[in-house]
Amino acid sequence: MSNTQNIQWFPGHMAKTKRQISETVKIIDAVAEIVDARIPISSRNPDLMGIIGNKPHIILLNKCDMADSKATEQWIDFYKTHNTMAIPVDCKSGKGLNLFKETVKTVLADKLKANKEKGMIGKPLRVMAVGIPNVGKSSFINKIAGNTRAKVENRPGVTRGNQWFTVDKELELLDTPGVLWPKFEDETVGEHLAFTGAVTDRIIDTELLAMRLLEILVEKYPKMLEERFKMTEFCEEPYDNLCFLAKKRGMMIRGGEADTLRASNMLLEEFRNSKLGRITLEVPNA
Repeated sequence: MSNTQNIQWFPGHMAKTKRQISETVKIIDAVAEIVDARIPISSRNPDLMGIIGNKPHIILLNKCDMADSKATEQWIDFYKTHNTMAIPVDCKSGKGLNLFKETVKTVLADKLKANKEKGMIGKPLRVMAVGIPNVGKSSFINKIAGNTRAKVENRPGVTRGNQWFTVDKELELLDTPGVLWPKFEDETVGEHLAFTGAVTDRIIDTELLAMRLLEILVEKYPKMLEERFKMTEFCEEPYDNLCFLAKKRGMMIRGGEADTLRASNMLLEEFRNSKLGRITLEVPNA
């Protein structure tokens, strides 16, 4: 029996956001797409590419300090082969963001040259920041713009309207609300978004999700489970592993039963806060 859930989440305001992005794309020079370095496939909205069209594009692999560094290097090489520049960043600490402005200038070299020929030297470049909920757009804006006017909260769907920020005389940034797409065709995508908190926990069976995460970690990162939870043996059934994890952490209820709900919440929280270690769930061409 599969523990995969068919997770879907598309609140009404996201449809409005898509329309706003479509209308704004005409007046911007480039797009900075923030993705989660742990899930670079699942954290990219496929609808955005149709909206963005041929606009110059930069990818920011956010939360790189939580991701497997070797996998992040693979992703940078992958994007390069597809003529897209990618920067590994951590928007909370600001790591890697010092490369952003120069990358924008590189990507928009033709635009800068055209402006110079038209006598429009000094006209600020306009870049639109896009991405799914809870991927770190507001933290990115705050670090780049040097203020905290963009509301930051570890909860999907906080930013609800387009906001312009002046970085300096050369660059203006447009922050847009996080937007998902109406239907995840691949169940794995919804699952990965739920693991990272991009989908609200209110619509999720937490225990099923934790069991699926345990399945993946047993397969790909067993040493991390051993180091973090002293799990040296793994059962065939994910539920048994969850019970074992609960007992290891002393999470028991009356009658000596494992408190699997509490253990599930703990596992997901520790994964989301990178307490398990640096984990990447998706690699190129995998």
